[in-house]
Amino acid sequence: MKKCVRLRAMEPEDLDLLYRIENDPEVWHVSATNVPYSRYALHDYMARTTGDIFVDHQVRLMIENEEGIVVGIVDLVDFDAKHSRAELGLIIERPFQRQGYATLVLQQVAHYARTVLRLHQIYACISINNEASLALFRKLQFAESAVMKDWLFDGHTFVDAVLMQKIL
Repeated sequence: MKKCVRLRAMEPEDLDLLYRIENDPEVWHVSATNVPYSRYALHDYMARTTGDIFVDHQVRLMIENEEGIVVGIVDLVDFDAKHSRAELGLIIERPFQRQGYATLVLQQVAHYARTVLRLHQIYACISINNEASLALFRKLQFAESAVMKDWLFDGHTFVDAVLMQKIL
């Protein structure tokens, strides 16, 4: 069966998955999260978000596979309307990693950012230790623009991060 993904808005039934992902300390080193979120806080976030990047300065989309199973979440955050750019965040749940979903998601998000949101660029800060993600972004023609020294704290030490940019 050919792999495909569908990006959709968050729904109330996504609360458990969002709770699980946001509270997984193993992924905190690739995000700004460093404390657990309560179900109440996440429910409140879901209720308050409009889904409009121009209002919320971010948009979060759920990733469904060809069977309608949510396999991850993709975010465009730190939206800057003046400079027409946003930072990209992507989490694929462990059982679905290395199956091609991330490639499909990044292609769709780039198309969405260019054609719907009219962004000029998207970017991601990726740990130099995350070889799989760096290879993925390179494969999709994201350019390595800078190395930020001691940019991310992995729970034990500070590590460098590579700024990957894609001009749309």
